[in-house]
This record gives sequence, structure tokens and C-alpha cells, in this order.
Amino acid sequence: MDATKRKAVFALFFLSVHALCLTGCWDRTEVNDLAIITAAGLDLTEDQQLELSVKIYLTSSSSTPQMGGFSSPNSGGAGLSVVRSATGLTVADAASKLQQLISRKVFWGQDEVFIFGERLSRQGFVEPIEFLMRHPGPRERSNVFVSKGMAKDVLQLAPPIERSIADSLRKMAKLQTGLNITMKELAQMMGGKAKAAVLPMVEIKPREASQDAFAFINGSAVLKNGKMVGRMNKVATRGLMWLRDEIEYGTVTVSPENAGGNVSFQLRRSHTKLVPHIRGDDWSIEVRVETWDDIVENATDLDLSVPKHIEQLRTALEADIRQRTEMALAQAQKEWNADVFQFADAFYRKYPKEWNRNKDRWDAIFPKVKVRVEARSVISRPGLIGKSPLIPNQR
Repeated sequence: MDATKRKAVFALFFLSVHALCLTGCWDRTEVNDLAIITAAGLDLTEDQQLELSVKIYLTSSSSTPQMGGFSSPNSGGAGLSVVRSATGLTVADAASKLQQLISRKVFWGQDEVFIFGERLSRQGFVEPIEFLMRHPGPRERSNVFVSKGMAKDVLQLAPPIERSIADSLRKMAKLQTGLNITMKELAQMMGGKAKAAVLPMVEIKPREASQDAFAFINGSAVLKNGKMVGRMNKVATRGLMWLRDEIEYGTVTVSPENAGGNVSFQLRRSHTKLVPHIRGDDWSIEVRVETWDDIVENATDLDLSVPKHIEQLRTALEADIRQRTEMALAQAQKEWNADVFQFADAFYRKYPKEWNRNKDRWDAIFPKVKVRVEARSVISRPGLIGKSPLIPNQR
């Protein structure tokens, strides 16, 4: 056998041996060997320890009702999930103790929701965010919420429509019933120039005779330096969302003067632009809000085929936007001194040198920043019905 053939045989033998080593699933991890977390909550106990609660999706056949996986008072699910909790000095310590209570390996890759209890939020959760951002398991795009009360109580709920409480909260945030903030966005706000952040607030509606208890988004939690300093109601939160340019669609209802009823608008799209100005020691900012809206309900005596009535509705809509934004501004500037509107970033982009000279004084500057809100609405689709035969005495 010549040298060329010997080399070819040797190469084939070498490749065959390596191919045998690459076959098989020696390092596999079966789904039934994982404790798949779909939602997690963090609370502060009375003895100042962190309590980590997780909702675990049951993947094996033992989760079926015939095998004893039925819902129980402590299961936190309708035969599909269970809630387990552990306490520790840090989140990592609590997670380690949680693993000791679970027979499967904890898997964070499917965790879509993190909820912080109100007590923990007011004391501060910089350290929990540090763990969640550093650990390779949790997703940076997971939604983050603050709960009124204990986060664990929210995880215990079993929504009747969605598969899990995580799906329910994520879809409500996506539908813009409130803010929609991810873990990455929270970390960016907390580490930003203003050191202020905002999160959607989750509240539990108690059980009534005709329906079970359920969770919903109601307002927002305002954070500064990693601590919750206040709460905005849902009206002010809508103004906050206008200022942050985070409204993509929604419904706005106004009551025009001398119209005898209400008109509802469906927002098609909107855009908010921040225009900062620095003149000596005077810092000011213009907020230009533009919206395009459809009229979806007219319960007034206004005839929408008359141009002056459309103008009247446009004026009422713009006034409503200004009222909501000014409410959010008053609370953030006067009550909490928390720049949750990212004004600091707007000043930095336009005046980088002035910002660098005054960045250490931002807490003193922000409450004095003069804000002028300009709202411009375009009613693009008033509808083909000028008058409704159901509303009497129309003009």
C-alpha cells in the first residue's frame, strides 16, 4: 500500500472515531427533569429577609387530575402549576434554598414575569436586580411589576382565561392597560442619568360572589435611587405614558362643553417629542404631543358632519391630554423629585457640555424645570354618521 492510500485510510479511521464520539445525547436534560419557572415574586419578610416565590409549570403526566395534580389551596394553579417559596439573606441565597425544596433542577429560561412586593420596593431592590441581571438564567426581556401587597399572593392566583398569571399580566401590559416595562428597560432607567424609574402596579381585585379574585394593572410605581417613592393612579399614568412616548393605541373619552354627553376616540398612532432649552440658569422643555384619532362613539348632541363641531371635539381632546400630562408632571416634580420622563437624557443629547457641568445638581434643577405641553390632535376618521337617530335634540 503506497503512502497516499495509507493517509486516506488513516484519515477515514480518524473521522470514524470522532463521529462515534459525537453521536448520542450523553449530556441531555429531559423536560421532566426541569422545574420550569413561568413567574417569580420577591417579598421582604417581617424579619428583613428576602422571600423568593416561583410558579412552576408541571410538565409530567403526574400533573393531570387523575394522578393527583389537581388544584389545591396552596397550589397556585388550576392543575398545571404549583407555587414554592424560600427565604434567604439575598436572592441567590433564597434561590439556593429553593432548589433544596424542589426535586427537579430549577430552570429560569421560561420566566416571563417578575413581581416585586410593595414592602421590598419601598426599602429598595437594587440587589435583587443585580442578581437577575447577572445570573445567566432569567430573561432580560421579562416583564417587571410591583404588586400592591405581597408578590406571592399574585402568584397564587389562577386566571380563568389565560394559562397562567404570567400570560395574563404580560398580555395586559402589551395591550397597554398600563406600562409595559422589561427587566432590561428597568436596569437602564435605574442606571441612567436621572436614577429614576417607573413600573406598572399590580393590584388584586378581591373575590366576589360572581367571580374569583384576579390581578390587574392599576397605576404605576415611581422609583428613585432604587426605591419606590410614590404611586401614580391610572389617570396620571396615562399622562406619564404620553410624556414617555409609550402610547401606541388606546381609548380616550372626553366630555365637550355644552354637548350633553361624551365622545370616545380610538387612538390610531401618536408621537411625543421633547425639545429642551437652556438659557443661563433657566432650564425648560417643550413637550410636543401629536395624535391621530378615530371617533368610535358619539353620545352627544353634536353633528359630526359640521366642521365646527369636529373642531370643538379636537379642542376637548387636546385639553384632556394636557390635563393628564400636567398631573403626572406635578406629582413627579413637586412630590417625589423623580425624573421618570427621561428629561435628563434629552438635555444631555442637546447640551452635553452644560449637562456634564450640572449633572450633580440635577436633583435641584429638575423640580424647577419649566415644562410646556403642546398637544395637537388630528381627527382623521369622524365616521360617516353625522347624526345618530338614537340621540335626541341634535344640533
